[in-house]
Amino acid sequence: MPRKNEPTERTCAVTREVLPVTDLLRFVMAPDKTVVVDVKGTLPGRGVWVSAKKSVLQEAIKRRAFSRGFKEQVNAEDGLADHTDKLLEQAALGALSMSRKAGNLHVGFSKVEAALKKESVLALVHATEASEDGVRKLAALAASRFGKVDRLSVIRLFTSEQMSTHLDRDNVIHAVLLAGEAGRNFVKHAQRLAQFREVSVMADDDGTKGAVAQD
Repeated sequence: MPRKNEPTERTCAVTREVLPVTDLLRFVMAPDKTVVVDVKGTLPGRGVWVSAKKSVLQEAIKRRAFSRGFKEQVNAEDGLADHTDKLLEQAALGALSMSRKAGNLHVGFSKVEAALKKESVLALVHATEASEDGVRKLAALAASRFGKVDRLSVIRLFTSEQMSTHLDRDNVIHAVLLAGEAGRNFVKHAQRLAQFREVSVMADDDGTKGAVAQD
């Protein structure tokens, strides 16, 4: 997000497209001239903006776009793309934890079923190793209530272990996000991670795909 009084659009240093800052990532130069991703948009100094896609960031490193952007030789390490992915993942998992604390998240197949029948729902969250049968059953229940035109986001970016750790529960496979600020914040972070990994957060017609983690 742009800081106060800053432009809401920037130019990608690789593609030269003018995009909303929400579709870009900002990078700054550390004192040792190492390129650092500014996930929260709060780091001081001159920024270089790159489309929020892993492939574009990798191209920026390959083409030395950061040295051109900062107008001096900088060190954009080969692991920068993976490190950026990890930071975006951590931000999303942190937001998932906050959504539970705020009461915007229900965990467990039966609780997800109940929420889909009567609650105001924002998204379904499934572990990457969730069975397709279970995912399909919940998708069918969601479709029976909400229809397929305005399908819910279906987020499959995290392992059961990751979800369980951040939610302080055992064996988390299925969860549902309810309407509320904390839930919307998690969906925003999850969508940003999915965008970086270049996957969709919308289910296929049978509801089994959604965003699936990429290696």
